[in-house]
Amino acid sequence: MSPASDAGPAAAAALATVTPEFAVLGLELVEDAAAPTLRFRLGVSEPGEREIFTIALTAQINVEPARREYDAPTRERLVDLFGEPERWPATTHPFLWTNATTLVPSFTGAAVFTLPVPATFDLEVAAARYFNSLPDGEAPLAFHFSGSILLRGDDGRVQVVSVPWSCTTTWRMPVATWRDLMRRHFPGRSWIALQEDTVERLARYRRDHGLHSFDACVERLLGRDDAERADE
Repeated sequence: MSPASDAGPAAAAALATVTPEFAVLGLELVEDAAAPTLRFRLGVSEPGEREIFTIALTAQINVEPARREYDAPTRERLVDLFGEPERWPATTHPFLWTNATTLVPSFTGAAVFTLPVPATFDLEVAAARYFNSLPDGEAPLAFHFSGSILLRGDDGRVQVVSVPWSCTTTWRMPVATWRDLMRRHFPGRSWIALQEDTVERLARYRRDHGLHSFDACVERLLGRDDAERADE
């Protein structure tokens, strides 16, 4: 048996126990991003004051809709997502928004770092539909962290340990920030997903009627429907 094998259990026992503490400090838009991107500013501290070389960090960001109140118009907009309001105690459970990764720079004690988070205005995505349905206020979020920590152990050696699953924090994202991001990238627009054959039929309708955009197609079809209803 090799010395490395003999030392295995002892080496495992000597691994440092590290439980970093995370907190969300703020949020800003990434101005020059090609796609909509938010930049969260986070703080991290390590109570043991060990030398942390880096943390390869993954953040699972969940929406926690039960942690805020909703007025009647907002509840109506959220029926497609959560069902009728009387069912909400069973349906407004946390759901995934996104996973984001970053490298935390070296620090001893505490540091501040940023976490870029791509966003979408595709209203077929539950989180985007939820954010878009909120008129104002804040969206309650939960951050669940995982990853690997490269540090100097108590014996002076470089070690790699895992970020404990207990590393979590919560934050309330201003809805106005998300709306501002979408207005910058999609001014006056919104997005929906359509079946391929529906898009093909719209394209044919657009060509046949000499219309300049899909928006004009939908406007004409809705106008015709409104006219038919008025004649009834």
